[in-house]
Order: sequence, then structure tokens, then C-alpha cells
Amino acid sequence: MGLGERLSTAPKGAKHHGNGRDCSAALRLMCQLRFLPTARAVGYRSYAAPRLVLSNFTGTLCVKTEFPEFGQVGKMKHDSTSRRQFLSLAGLTACGLALGSPLKRRSSSKGELFVYVGTYTTNGRSEGIYVCTLNLSTGELRQVDVAKGVANPSFLTLDPEKRFLYAVNEVKEFEGKASGAVSAFSIDKRTGGLKLINQQASGGSGPCHLSMDQTGKFLLVANYDAGSFEVLPVRDGALGAPTDIVQHAGSSVNPKRQASPHAHCVVTDKHNRRVFVSDLGLDKIMIYAFDSRSGKLSPNQPAWAQTKPGAGPRHFAFHRNARWAYVINELDSTMSAFAYDQERGELREMQTISTLPASFAGKSSCAEVQVAPSGKFLYGSNRGHDSIVVFSIDQTTGKLNLVEHALTQGKVPRNFAIEPAGRWLLAANQNSDTVVSFAIDPGSGRLSPTGHSVGIPVPVCVAFSG
Repeated sequence: MGLGERLSTAPKGAKHHGNGRDCSAALRLMCQLRFLPTARAVGYRSYAAPRLVLSNFTGTLCVKTEFPEFGQVGKMKHDSTSRRQFLSLAGLTACGLALGSPLKRRSSSKGELFVYVGTYTTNGRSEGIYVCTLNLSTGELRQVDVAKGVANPSFLTLDPEKRFLYAVNEVKEFEGKASGAVSAFSIDKRTGGLKLINQQASGGSGPCHLSMDQTGKFLLVANYDAGSFEVLPVRDGALGAPTDIVQHAGSSVNPKRQASPHAHCVVTDKHNRRVFVSDLGLDKIMIYAFDSRSGKLSPNQPAWAQTKPGAGPRHFAFHRNARWAYVINELDSTMSAFAYDQERGELREMQTISTLPASFAGKSSCAEVQVAPSGKFLYGSNRGHDSIVVFSIDQTTGKLNLVEHALTQGKVPRNFAIEPAGRWLLAANQNSDTVVSFAIDPGSGRLSPTGHSVGIPVPVCVAFSG
């Protein structure tokens, strides 16, 4: 039975009120106008058929389009009982409610990029992963969709070709075991919509970070609570069973935060030969040799780089030249610059510098670090001072010089992302429910507020589609 036949015979999910012939004719018209493919194209799940609710009460016709997963999308009224006008209204509904409809707004233009915002959902305010657009001329942000039903998607990453998105599910239990999870999604290139592919256990509780290897064939996941990390194979976007899991052991000097290992970030080097895991609980950057064919790990020699006791290394980023690397230390609010020996896989500390103004005496902790695409500047976030610290990078030595502290116009900037061309920075203010856009000066690296922001409940990660 074809799509037209199914619609004309009123499948399950379609409700009829009033004249049955009108309802049947309206359904046939909706088929002709390709309503279902339109709904699927904008990102609604293909298995959730829309419910067409046609009602005729006291001479007022009401046409509503409902999706079982998302509720009512549109409602149109008309004060005529003309069958022809009734069918015209049904046709407008079938077109996706082009006037002011959420369906209309979901496509981005060539002058926009899709932006994905991860959140914490346990507070009941956030619904999942939010899809926004960034206007590349003005810095304006608009929310266009949300992928619902995703538990605590607190960190996101995309594959190298930007076809798939991966999110940690930062929970303590998954499928009855003490583990978090990882969710894989396909991305609709036209609408930015996300469709769940599958999930896998993260290999430990409280996953907090993930990244792709350089080939896009493996996903690496760090578990903060468990102090472990794992490698998951990726095939056509789907996640397979882990190829390796590593459990860290040990502690450091801070009894409240460093009584056990806390893997906080995991990345590969440019040549995909080694994996680096910043462990906040150990004050170490753990280093592993990586077999990119099998997804297996083995300790590197040297096996780690030491940070200052009590520093609490959180996130780790390589410079584009692969000769320098930078670690932002959460507990003592510092940034460390390392020289990287690519042959030995060794990190040698060159410099550690405060991320805070000398005059600041309040409580603060660090979170994200990113190198500008140009390689000229380094950015880090301060939670408490609520700022982005900007450093220039000496292009000969890799060492850092302070440029400025830019306030994020919100509270607790847990994460930020730099647009791939290096023109815009988006700061996620976790405790004020905003993502704020800043223009980046290409010469100085300084940040200027654009005046644009978008309200997102508990935003904790930002990822670009481009």
C-alpha cells in the first residue's frame, strides 16, 4: 500500500470529527502536498506519524496538525463551513504552516551555521540538545529545534565530516549497571535536526568529555566519576562495543576533589599516534600509545606529564602546529603551556600563568580551553570571575601573554566554542541560562559583545556544525 492510499484511508493516528468525506478528502490533499515527507525532512522521527485533527463545532472549522512525539504544531481557524475553504485550510496545514511555523524556521541559509548546545536535564527545565543557528554576518543566535529525551547531554562532539553528533549522557547508571552512556545521532544537513542512531555504555559513571580520533573511526570517552576512559568504534555513525577501557588509579593533594582519579578530557594528537587524558584527581596528563587500526591502547614512555600539585588539570588542547599544547587547570585557575615532542609523545612544561586578574580575590574555577583557528590566540573560561581570558601565543616559543579578561555577561561560563573561521565565540553561561555571542578581533584576539544571545536552560557545551 502506497503513502497516498494509507492517507486516504485514514491510518491510525488520524482523528475524524464531523463530515467523514471532508476528512478523507483533506487527507488525500495532504498526501498530494507531501506533508509527511516535509515533516520528516525537518527532523521529526519517521516512525511517528502525524495526527490530523479535523473538527467542525458550531460552524467553526479547526484544523490541527499534531505529532505524537512533539505535540501540537499548528492550529488554524476559519469561520466558514464551505467545503472548498475547509480543504484550502487543510492544504495550508499540509504545507507546514508556512506563516510563522516552527517548521519553516528550521532550515539555515548559506550565511548561517547550525550550533548544538548540550545541557543538564536532571533539573527538569532543560529538554535535551538544543539546535540553534548563528548568523555569520551579525552574530545573531536563534533556537530552531531541540532533540528531546536525551539524559544529561553535557558534552558534545561531531565527526570530522559533520554528519554525526555524539553526546555523553552524564549519569551514574545505564541499563542497570554503574556506567554512563554515549548517544550517537545523525544530522539532517538541511534542517540541523538530530535523529538517534544508538547508544553505548561509557565504561564508567559520570562521562564528561568525548572526542573523535583523527580518522573518525573511533570515539574516545572520559568518565569523571569513575576515573576511566574508553574507546568506541564508529561504523556509519553507529557506536560499537568498546575496543579498550583504561582505569586510572591514585590521588593527589586536595582531599575533597582529588581523593581518587577523575578523567576529565581525552584527545588524540594530530598524527593519531597518541591519546592524552587530563586527570583532575591525579594532577597528571596521562599519555597512551594508540593503535588507530584496532583501537587499542598501551602506556606511552613517558606515561604522563605532571602538573603542579592541586592544580587539577581539566581540559587539554593542541596548537594547530602540533608542537605546543595547553592545559587549563580547574582548581588553581591557571593555564599551562607545554612543548610536545611528537616522536616520543612527551610533554614538557614551559609556562604556567594565572587565568584571573591580579586584583580578583573571589572564588573561581576554570573550565574550557580552546586555541583560535589562526593559532595566534588562546582562550579559557573562568567560572566565578565569569570571564573568558584571552592570551596571545608567541609564534616562536608557544608561550602566552595576557590580552584581556572579557566578561561573559552571565554566570558560570562552563563552556564556549569558537566558530570554525575564527570570527565568533559563543559562551555558555550555565547558571544564567544564556548562550552569548562575541565577535573576535582577528588582529588582537579581543572579544566584543554582539548584543545577541539565546536563552537555553542550563547550557554546558557548545558545538558547531561547520
